Amino acid sequence: MNSPTSIPSPALGRVLATVSVGFVVTQLDVTIVNIALPRMGAALHASVAGLQWVVDAYTLAFAVLMLLAGVLGDRFCARRMYAAGIVLFALASLACGLAFDAAMLVAARAVQGVGAAAMLPNSLALLNQSYGHDPKLRARAVGLWTAAGAIAIAAGPVAGGLLIAAFDWRSIFLVNLPICAAGLLATLLWVPRPNTALQNPPTAADASAHESAEASPSGIDLGGQCLAIVALTAFVAAVIEWRPLGLGHPLVAGGFVLALLAAGAFIAVEARVASPMLPLPLFKKRTFSAAVLFGICVNLTYYGMVFVLSLYLQRVRGYTPLQAGLAFLPLTGGFLLSNVASGWVVGRFGVRVPMILGAISAGLGYGVLHWVDATTPLIGVLVPFLLIPSGMGLAVPAMTTAVLASTEAQRAGTASAVLNTARQAGGAVGVAAFGALASGAAAAHIVAGMQAASAISVGLLALGGVLSCFVQPQPHASAPGPRGNERNADVTRVSESR
Repeated sequence: MNSPTSIPSPALGRVLATVSVGFVVTQLDVTIVNIALPRMGAALHASVAGLQWVVDAYTLAFAVLMLLAGVLGDRFCARRMYAAGIVLFALASLACGLAFDAAMLVAARAVQGVGAAAMLPNSLALLNQSYGHDPKLRARAVGLWTAAGAIAIAAGPVAGGLLIAAFDWRSIFLVNLPICAAGLLATLLWVPRPNTALQNPPTAADASAHESAEASPSGIDLGGQCLAIVALTAFVAAVIEWRPLGLGHPLVAGGFVLALLAAGAFIAVEARVASPMLPLPLFKKRTFSAAVLFGICVNLTYYGMVFVLSLYLQRVRGYTPLQAGLAFLPLTGGFLLSNVASGWVVGRFGVRVPMILGAISAGLGYGVLHWVDATTPLIGVLVPFLLIPSGMGLAVPAMTTAVLASTEAQRAGTASAVLNTARQAGGAVGVAAFGALASGAAAAHIVAGMQAASAISVGLLALGGVLSCFVQPQPHASAPGPRGNERNADVTRVSESR
């Protein structure tokens, strides 16, 4: 029998719906752009490398600023950061829709990424603040939240195809404006301020810590933030330009060297600074580290393959944007069913089982995709389009739950930011690397690149399955009933006192 707190109140449901809006709009813009790439390239006279930058400018800014946004949300106010992110994202979307050349579009996409970075970690932090009192309810809420984002990722190509058919490629950005307006209004009306939290009102110690954080803004790790931006941007730029310029080109070789040096300096700074942007002790927790690495594998493969598949469907099979978008439709159904099922599976078996099964299913999907070429019947493409989202939809909510359950409640925003930073960084590298493999105007180049990318994806998902074995099977706060919650609260207090 469930405890009384296991029944979500209407207020909790409204918070879940509101924070899901931010997740939906940030994830939608990861993939909705892919279906419009050929039209953008023709209209703005952009090369494949230029199109990669249209995708990665967003993903890079998203990735490198999420850690800072999560820390700011923890220190000041997750609600305030979330609302600011919605406003910035809407303004940047308008600039994307009005872009007159590729450079302006890339710049506006980067600003979009800044807004997305402010929204996503604080969205999950707000969810955790509202549902953290009941681990089983939190697992279901995370499953629904993740389902909303996953469906947005999968629905992006479909929505993009429909919008382009009805209007033009600019409409895929302008559609964000009413979504953001609704999200901002819901945030102001439905998400409680910190001193009126739905559950677990702050203690005197929490208030003291919050006041201390607000009094010391100088503790923000600007050095680490700058080094993270340099390291990831240099690496992705080198990967994108590798094929057109060659590995021996000074810009490419220099980019890899700069990325390596900046990454080393970043780790050194984070180990010494008083208030690190990336708290390295988090990675001493085996569950946290394994789940974050798992997330990198998942996003690298999926984002990279969606980019390549968009080129394959339109440039190899000759589909229109609408036809290509509809071909992605099975992804949406697969994500919907598996994400909803994931919350139940996590509650019944813990987080390890769905992560392992999800890695196996998605890996099989990529394996089937390896044998697809220009003459493969459509059913040969649809099978992996069902297997891949079914596996990811099962695994990702479990992975997210594992991260939240392995971290103290007051660091939920930072932990969420670390996870999603790693995932978005993986996605940026995937687009850069897989896009480089499939670069070239000839259909044979795209097919060969897609097959190579699918083989790499199989290997990465196999690694993800191995990493899942190192995740603690049952989240630490999952004991049923009030006494279980009290016992875990006692454990948390003991760990905090150390």
